[in-house]
Amino acid sequence: MKYASYWVALIVLVVDQITKKIVSSVMEVGEQISVIGELFNIQLYKNNGAAFSMLPNQRLFFIVITLAVVIGILWYIRKNRSSGRVLLMVALGLILGGAIGNLVDRALYGEVVDFFKLTFGSYVFPIFNIADIGITIGVLLILLETILDVRNQESKAPRNGGMQPD
Repeated sequence: MKYASYWVALIVLVVDQITKKIVSSVMEVGEQISVIGELFNIQLYKNNGAAFSMLPNQRLFFIVITLAVVIGILWYIRKNRSSGRVLLMVALGLILGGAIGNLVDRALYGEVVDFFKLTFGSYVFPIFNIADIGITIGVLLILLETILDVRNQESKAPRNGGMQPD
């Protein structure tokens, strides 16, 4: 389990890059394939900004920020890999793999390939990819790990402010 984060990151990275290559090779930008009616579609989109297309055309900025995040995650994984906190290590691996997946796109092509499109009535969720899914699930798992850790600490804490009754 010591290297679980790295294996998870590698799996996310490989699946992300393969799916982006497949979609990019068989579709044109804007082309759409229905998977589940209007709810779920595959639509090729190339994003040169951040999440939700914010800050477009800031390639160098995003590369530098992402490299800093990747280095920080690698440091934190190394610091905690023997902690026995499997959920945290998997979460960090998901985030690491997703960050590197989108970093590869930005560094090589200047834009990130997105293709999953969800529509809920009139609301169209921003188009995303496997790397984004990895990052999102990783963040959710860290939140879950934090909640479980707080509950665990609360259950171990002495009652009555730590004072023993006479």
